[in-house]
Amino acid sequence: MSTTPAYKRLANFSAGPASLPTEVLKQAQAELLDWQGTGMSVMEMSHRSQEYISIADQAEQDLRALMDIPDNYKVLFLQGGASLHFSAIPLNLLAGGTADYLDTGAWSTKAIKEAKRYEALGLGNINVVASDKANNYTSVPKQGSWQLTKGASYFHYCANETIHGVQMFDIPELDSDVPIVCDMSSCILSAPVDVSKFGMIYAGAQKNIGPAGLVIVIIRDDLLNRASDWCPSLMNYSIQAKADSMHNTPATYSWYLAGLVFKWLKQQGGLMAIEKVNQQKAQLLYNTIEESSFYQNPVDKKHRSMMNVPFTLANSELDAEFLAQAQQKGLLNLKGHRSVGGMRASIYNAISLNWVEQLVEFMKTFEETHQ
Repeated sequence: MSTTPAYKRLANFSAGPASLPTEVLKQAQAELLDWQGTGMSVMEMSHRSQEYISIADQAEQDLRALMDIPDNYKVLFLQGGASLHFSAIPLNLLAGGTADYLDTGAWSTKAIKEAKRYEALGLGNINVVASDKANNYTSVPKQGSWQLTKGASYFHYCANETIHGVQMFDIPELDSDVPIVCDMSSCILSAPVDVSKFGMIYAGAQKNIGPAGLVIVIIRDDLLNRASDWCPSLMNYSIQAKADSMHNTPATYSWYLAGLVFKWLKQQGGLMAIEKVNQQKAQLLYNTIEESSFYQNPVDKKHRSMMNVPFTLANSELDAEFLAQAQQKGLLNLKGHRSVGGMRASIYNAISLNWVEQLVEFMKTFEETHQ
């Protein structure tokens, strides 16, 4: 006689791939073998079928509703994660001009490195307007210090640096003819944002949207049809827009799961509601760090990420013990990025307030027993 195995969802603070809402996973589990009476799993469907087109269309409609995306923007469900689009963006938008980049951390640096490859091909120039590297990426350079290019092809920045825990909350104020391109991989859908102020928003899915491998691109219509002849078809936003993101077989199951996450967010009350919960979680964790002499966070308070909270212990020799005991308590993936060290708690939308409360309780107990 078979029985359903018992399971327990543990508090997974991974930076990505990250936790998904339990309700979403349960629905995917229930529909895994047979989606709505079709006798097929979504994984088995043709992306050209009427059934799958309905899934894809609904996901886009729900995302547009959540983010209040204007009609003059295309929403693309593409592949490769955000890192592929570090290359795709200059191929689509540089157009022989100069692109401005703000360097606020590891992901900004990687985007700049990829974009600079195209300078050697004569496709345009890359200008780093400012960098916080000298301060170990603990803040955001003030806009008054930026060396901006007049009439730049675009301005690129990363809204939330996952590794260093730095978030830029204000949208840059630039000349109206310079499109703002923003990597929102680790903060998209965590709070409302005025999409109309951007030329393009892109985000890897594996933090707040769904499984790894999918990337969302939201791009204003007037920025299409600028791609270089060097741009591969699959990376050409105009071609993908005309093909409804299906120039080739898309990441169908990831797209479906993203759609379930969008519905879950709507059920939570939308982005204003989820922002309030995210603020509670972040405030609780940062207050615990601030009130302690045992834990430290190096980031400028004005730019502390609401999604990724790095912290160090006063005695780094206790790091391994901290992680081992946290694991025993069901608090997973708290090790900081190898380039930074210490700890990092990523508290994306699917991380409950209760899980953060469990983490804080453990941190306080660990401090009391290791002072």
